[in-house]
Amino acid sequence: MSENKKDKRFFTIGGVFFLLIVIPLSLMAFLIANGMFKLGVTIKERTVTVLDEKAQEEIKARAINTANEVAGFLTQSKKDLLVATIIPSTKDAYRKFVLENRKTLWIRDGKKIKQVSVPLYKEMVLVDRNGREIIKIADGKIVPADKLVNVSIPANTTYKSENYFARTKALNKGEVYVSPVTGWYVNRKAFEEGARFSGIVRFATPLFDKAGFSGIIMLALDYRHLAQFTNQIIPTQSEKVFEVDASAGNYSYMVDHRGFVIVHPNSYHIAGLNRRGQQIPALTEKNAQAMIDKGIEVLNLRQLAFMDPNLPVITEEAEAGKHGIVRYKFAGHDKLVAYAPINFSAANLRFPPGFGWVGMGVDVNKFKETAAAVSENIDKEAKAWTATIIFILILSMIILFLIMWLLVRGISRSLMAEIPEGSEGPLSFDDDDDED
Repeated sequence: MSENKKDKRFFTIGGVFFLLIVIPLSLMAFLIANGMFKLGVTIKERTVTVLDEKAQEEIKARAINTANEVAGFLTQSKKDLLVATIIPSTKDAYRKFVLENRKTLWIRDGKKIKQVSVPLYKEMVLVDRNGREIIKIADGKIVPADKLVNVSIPANTTYKSENYFARTKALNKGEVYVSPVTGWYVNRKAFEEGARFSGIVRFATPLFDKAGFSGIIMLALDYRHLAQFTNQIIPTQSEKVFEVDASAGNYSYMVDHRGFVIVHPNSYHIAGLNRRGQQIPALTEKNAQAMIDKGIEVLNLRQLAFMDPNLPVITEEAEAGKHGIVRYKFAGHDKLVAYAPINFSAANLRFPPGFGWVGMGVDVNKFKETAAAVSENIDKEAKAWTATIIFILILSMIILFLIMWLLVRGISRSLMAEIPEGSEGPLSFDDDDDED
């Protein structure tokens, strides 16, 4: 058989083998690889969506839980005040009461952070019917008689403008007045130099005798115990921290029933008083630039529609006793905020709105980090499997081509062996020899 015909037969058999085996196998491998890639994309998209939803629900649940903890804490302080009305009205009894009611706080001691037990109340005061302080415990110490003042005059109070005596005197027996968070304002410059907001929340109730109103008793809650409920929380991580960096846009805060921010990692956003006892004005569309230039940036969310229209919406929803998640822009961050009302009431704080609400804000880009990490892992797995399939396909093709070559060669030899030598040549039909 000529080499030409052998080659032609070889390639004919090889072509049939290729069509029947190699092409279907290659097509099947391609479909598997493509299907796996599309499955990876689908899983990634669904996983990101689920993780986003799951993370949002977790942050909302944490905001609700924190708000409930704050409400429980405030309720306990109200109970402490009512207990204080039945203990002996002596200096020693009051001092013992203050020193025994304590809670741990994380504080900075030089370069170290340590946990210490600190009295819940900075002040405990018994006031007579005319507003004159009779017994006063301040910072765990008995205040001398010559330092006692008449608190019916607001100018005599610690913060120069407090009216808790008049507000409490107007209440019925067993009712409790709860003041707003009260303290000196800390501006941006002071904050950057290390100053932090410090203040109190006053709990006061009237006292009565046979003649009627006989005075009031007041406990001044140390603000730090309230602030630590949100100041140490980063919404996207379970571990608490000593101090949150608000510049990351990932922090928690607290707002009162008036719309003022009362707890925030940046103290210059917290409502406070000047040294004359006057309320520092909050940012508005008209005064914002001038106030910011001075480093005075008090926030009242009711007045921040000029920054983002959703900011007042959160306050409205929370003041209606609702919880949820809202997206808004603030300080250059696109934020997602979970909010929950603090279900606490007093004589002057009916729920809703009650004491206020808790907000947990997360920078949207930070919020998606977990989902992005999972998405990246899915991408890696999909690419790894696709690469494996391609490798197997190439290896299979090489093996199949080798098998095809061996089989075709074997078939060709078998066919050659069955054809007598020389029979493949052209036949001759010459009749002249027969006639001779």
